[in-house]
Amino acid sequence: MAQITVTKASGEQEPYNESKLRRSLASAGAEKQLIDQIAGAISDMLYDGISTQKIYKEAFRLLRQYSDRTAGRYKLKEAILELGPTGYPFEKFVGELLNRLGYKTKIGVIVEGNCVSHEIDVIAEKEDEHFMIECKFHNRKGHKCNVKIPLYIQSRFKDVEKNWSSQPGHRHKHHHGWVVTNTRFTEDALQYGACVGLKLLSWDYPKHEGLKDLISEVNLHPITCLSTLHKEEKQFLLEKNVVFCMQLCEDNKILDPLGLDNRQQNKVLKEARAICNYNTIEQ
Repeated sequence: MAQITVTKASGEQEPYNESKLRRSLASAGAEKQLIDQIAGAISDMLYDGISTQKIYKEAFRLLRQYSDRTAGRYKLKEAILELGPTGYPFEKFVGELLNRLGYKTKIGVIVEGNCVSHEIDVIAEKEDEHFMIECKFHNRKGHKCNVKIPLYIQSRFKDVEKNWSSQPGHRHKHHHGWVVTNTRFTEDALQYGACVGLKLLSWDYPKHEGLKDLISEVNLHPITCLSTLHKEEKQFLLEKNVVFCMQLCEDNKILDPLGLDNRQQNKVLKEARAICNYNTIEQ
């Protein structure tokens, strides 16, 4: 049988790799029997040049038939793309993610550099580590942060670092620049970051410690994972700074302004709790 090629969002083509599909389903929490069923169904629909988006949509549709929790988690990458278009919800997302990983954070801070002032997306502290974080949000697949981004952020960080180092209490702190993106970095961007000591965090970088791994570690999934809310309802909540499914789990009155009836509200809460594994046992 001839090798099937798939078309990525960037337009690049590569051989179809079933193990990638299986890994993504497993990381969402699907059991082996379900993974086998979905992989078989996808195999039956393949044709040369099929888009990865079409494969994703079919896998998501099949997952939803069995489990809200695994479907919601499988949708994570798409859900983060839906946080736009301003990028601010992503900054809030990154700040809260770091909070739950033990950092103290501030969002949208004006910081004086040695030469000029800078608006910093997120300031984070943990023990003697002090971070200036720039969040680069993209609302379409296939977009990569090239080397210009870390070059620019590193120059801003060095200006801020000079001022920070002169502040009381900072003499013995370690200062770092950090770039976080919801997509990926190009190879030269990764090479530059490693060379100058700039921390980089993307969807799957560093390996096993990428954005997708950290989100799963602390169960911090965005409300855009929810299939029980319409796009307009999600956007309304985002504008009210409701970014996480966990917020719904912790305070169900957050949904009241949407005017949902009890049945609809219970469906949303059930899905949110399942995705977060919040005091619930998956049925």
